[in-house]
Amino acid sequence: MLSLTTMLSLSVNMLLFTAVSGFRVVLEPKVAVHDETRSSWTKQEKPAPDMLVNFTVVLDAGAGRKALEQLFWQVSDPTHAKYGEYLSIASIADVLAVPKERVQRVRDHFAAAGAQVSVSPYGDALTLTMRAADADAALATDLFWFKHKHHAQAPRIVRAASSYSLPPSIASDVLMVGELLQFPRVSKPILVEQAGEDGQGGGLVGRGGDWPNACDAFGCKGFVTPQVLAQRYKLPNETAAAKPLPSSAPTTNTMAVAEFQFQYFRPADLASFSSACHRPVVVDKIIGGNRPTAGVESELDIEYIKSVAPDVPLTVVYKSSYSLLAWVAEITELADPPYVHSVSYGNDEAQQSSEEFMVAANTAFMKAGLRGLSILFASGDQGVCGREGCGIILKKFHPDFPAASPYITAVGGTNFFTDSIGEEEAWKESGGGFSNTFGIPDYQKDAVAAYLAAPDADLPPKAMWNSTGRGYPDVSALGGVKTPYCVCTAGRFAGVAGTSASCPVVAGGVARLKG
Repeated sequence: MLSLTTMLSLSVNMLLFTAVSGFRVVLEPKVAVHDETRSSWTKQEKPAPDMLVNFTVVLDAGAGRKALEQLFWQVSDPTHAKYGEYLSIASIADVLAVPKERVQRVRDHFAAAGAQVSVSPYGDALTLTMRAADADAALATDLFWFKHKHHAQAPRIVRAASSYSLPPSIASDVLMVGELLQFPRVSKPILVEQAGEDGQGGGLVGRGGDWPNACDAFGCKGFVTPQVLAQRYKLPNETAAAKPLPSSAPTTNTMAVAEFQFQYFRPADLASFSSACHRPVVVDKIIGGNRPTAGVESELDIEYIKSVAPDVPLTVVYKSSYSLLAWVAEITELADPPYVHSVSYGNDEAQQSSEEFMVAANTAFMKAGLRGLSILFASGDQGVCGREGCGIILKKFHPDFPAASPYITAVGGTNFFTDSIGEEEAWKESGGGFSNTFGIPDYQKDAVAAYLAAPDADLPPKAMWNSTGRGYPDVSALGGVKTPYCVCTAGRFAGVAGTSASCPVVAGGVARLKG
């Protein structure tokens, strides 16, 4: 496992660790080229030469990243004198202090190649817009369209089908170009159909819960509803009669959900849920647009973060680009960003393709923390094996990213221990474990040590996991398939399970407390 110090020097020492092709330096050299037999994405035709493509060039922040991390931990530690002393964008840029000549060298290179270049207000990244043919030449790569093999509705993406490289004159200035090599996992929460009143249909996993159905919808019977959460987590039992705050009312907090992969929402579904389950569910602001089509992930997020925190204004941040880096750049560059963010999105650490990508994402998460933003990620629904699986012969656990990042809050899932509202137990499919990339942060060293030393821990063989890695999730809430959540989607009520459900619930709780 690489230490943070080693990772910080990745780009500085690039010439020692990367392959040199001709007079160019290959970036993210450990990433294997696209393999049709292993990937969920299939390669199609090349984009038209004149088609405009967009990429993010992440610069090497050098010593500024270490200073950034130190401040991040200070403002995040309740025992530190600087706790809660958040910074402006300009102040964070001053901390990073990326040399202007470094920015100018990289900017000049891509501008000469025909790109329109904009510099991040933090000074540590460039956004490129350029012709596909020019991008091929500037990066010495081959761009292609890729289509998901199993999800026909997933939009096509442009990615590199081969390695990419830069001239030595700027290669050491650049950490990575994102996301040329990252292929996202198209995922959905676990949808469980409840039987109709005639007893037909169904497919319910588990028996459902033994409690009154407080929603005026038969499809919610036996499922987790806002009233179940209110009873279990001792939330004020607000109803639709408690109107949401008007947009002009002063507030000390705001919250947001992140949506990708064409996950839009239908206002009609939100209205039906509000009426049936007696909770005021309203989206106050949309960034990135919306189409009035039903996305079960989006509607699950919205309906339950608002069920927990109905008076906190909600923003939906939509990104169609499948880009984690683009999403976090957008929220951290907003003049007035939402303070709490719920994200039901992730991959295995290994599937993020490179340590450089994870370093870039973590730097962005630190910037968010220094601005006072709380980011919560779902821990995944594939248990310790992750989305890659544990393997057959040489079994190995595969931790999730960003859930295993030390700079965010990871949310896992639980089931009720019995069929009634009460104590909970771990859901075995909830993502969790120990990072293979990031060490144990100071804030959880005592907790991890106590867990590893517990006589009843029943730990797996050491060869399968990393006992010195960051442990996750940090917190859990109901999310297992034993008693799914009741969601209104596409005009009907159905059960939905997974950490995609528990994450917005915990985020709503954080939003109630924050500020």
